Amino acid sequence: MSLLRMSAAVVVLSAWMLFRRPKFPTSTRAWVITLIWGVAWFAGYTVLLNAAERSIDAGTAAMIVNIAPLIVAIFAGLFLGEGLPWKLVVGIAVSLAGIVLITIASFSGVVTIGGLLLSLAAAILYAASVLLQKHFLSRDDSVTVTWAGIMAGTIACLVFTPDLITEVADAPMNITLQVIYLGVVPTAIAFNLWGYAIRFLPAGVLSSSSLLVPALVVVLAWLVLGEVPPLLAALGGTLCLLGAAFTIVPQMLRSSSRSSSSKRTGHS
Repeated sequence: MSLLRMSAAVVVLSAWMLFRRPKFPTSTRAWVITLIWGVAWFAGYTVLLNAAERSIDAGTAAMIVNIAPLIVAIFAGLFLGEGLPWKLVVGIAVSLAGIVLITIASFSGVVTIGGLLLSLAAAILYAASVLLQKHFLSRDDSVTVTWAGIMAGTIACLVFTPDLITEVADAPMNITLQVIYLGVVPTAIAFNLWGYAIRFLPAGVLSSSSLLVPALVVVLAWLVLGEVPPLLAALGGTLCLLGAAFTIVPQMLRSSSRSSSSKRTGHS
């Protein structure tokens, strides 16, 4: 699954690279960091999460993985000079409480120690990758960095090629197309947007935006699939939205204020 998803993303991004002027890293150090980041983020994280969800409830896996924004906020505050604004910490805590409620509402009883440990390892890789990208790669061309990282992740996943060939031959076409969709939209497109955003936003604030995902899943499942959420899930989704808004909106307002001030200064 990880190999097919990353391969789809590589195809899309490689085609995009043909129509633009890529700005490649100029130092060996930058290339090494990019490759390490790509393998950790696009191979290690996705493989660990996929493996975890084979032996643990998907909602529980998502709840554990979503401690990553808190890890990012703490380490970015301590080591990247971002500080620990109280609104950021409170917002993350409120969103995590919402994720707990969504998990309780959707819990199917499938849980193992191995699945819990794999989910925790995925969360650590998620946080480490965000911090690595912010500190070392956020000033480089985001499209090129994303393409190189996903290419590295794809190469690392080539070990799964025999299994992929067998499983694609056996799987229904709609399942294969869904995995390809994951490679094109949530990977190729979304990670390019992420790479651009991380140039301008603190890592803690940006990573907290992922806390919106569980709430969006509840809403989209309701609107698209007709799955009316249980009361706990609806309440949890509301908390996710409120917590993320409490974290993100103040930063957006500050950025807007700084932009307006810069324009006024330029005109004067």
